[in-house]
Amino acid sequence: MTRALFIIDVQNDFTEGGALAVEGGSAVAEGISALLLEHPDAYDVIFASRDWHDPDSDNGGHFAREGDPDYTESWPVHCVAGTPGAEYHPSLLVPDTTIHIRKGQGEAGYSIFDGVSEGGEKTGELLIANGVTDIDIVGLATDHCVRASGLDALEHGQHVRVLTDLVAGVARESSDAALAELGYAGSLLVTSDVVA
Repeated sequence: MTRALFIIDVQNDFTEGGALAVEGGSAVAEGISALLLEHPDAYDVIFASRDWHDPDSDNGGHFAREGDPDYTESWPVHCVAGTPGAEYHPSLLVPDTTIHIRKGQGEAGYSIFDGVSEGGEKTGELLIANGVTDIDIVGLATDHCVRASGLDALEHGQHVRVLTDLVAGVARESSDAALAELGYAGSLLVTSDVVA
């Protein structure tokens, strides 16, 4: 068994004070760092995704450039490539060996599987190359990018656990629904105390 950790979108724009702040986002960043410090050998490979949207387009309608966003298909401008909002939250400390995935370049890009590494490799290809069979998922936001990444991981044949104490969502109802959907699809919903 080769276990990977997916750290989804723990970025400044998705944490308190950001353009699309998720309540509890900073605590998630701190919690992930504490987990990695306490269990440095728990994961064979770590992936960290970031929204990395193009500055000069609406990214396939993802940015509401005119009018109000509907917060379902369109959103306020956020995580623009190269800006402070797109950087990881300062409390998120990851190993040097972390594979960084950028997504949403010219498109919505909710799932980590929509992105590519700095070397241009797709997430699915990297999972195969590293022999990954099991994935733990943490990060932001439960009801959007965590949900999409988890469902895609299951579709790729992975055994998935969502560490429910290390995710935070936009809204309680939609986050609960996302976790229920992930559980129904085959994910295990557990807390980080299962990590050894």
